[in-house]
Amino acid sequence: MNHTSEIKLQVELDENRIPERITWEAPDGGIAHQEAKAMFLSVWDHKAKEALRIDLWTKDMPLEEMNVFYYQTFQTMADTFYKATQDQKMTDTMRDFCEYFAEKMNITKK
Repeated sequence: MNHTSEIKLQVELDENRIPERITWEAPDGGIAHQEAKAMFLSVWDHKAKEALRIDLWTKDMPLEEMNVFYYQTFQTMADTFYKATQDQKMTDTMRDFCEYFAEKMNITKK
């Protein structure tokens, strides 16, 4: 029998349906009721040949943290792209953009 793993997301909305709280859990990864201020979820629809996505952030997500969230997401996308394609030239181009983004947004990298 194959193992099934589940990831759960819960979004609490205000009266205007704006996210106030996002929590998630992934029992196989040891995550239980972890709070988040923002999330991106992308899935590939093979039949339609298009990306489907959910982009959410809470109304109290600080702008400075959103900038860092985007920067780190861009970096992760470059890493994942390389793992999937082994295309070093395009990966380097993506990483160059990450550095440009960080510079323009005054993000201090740690």
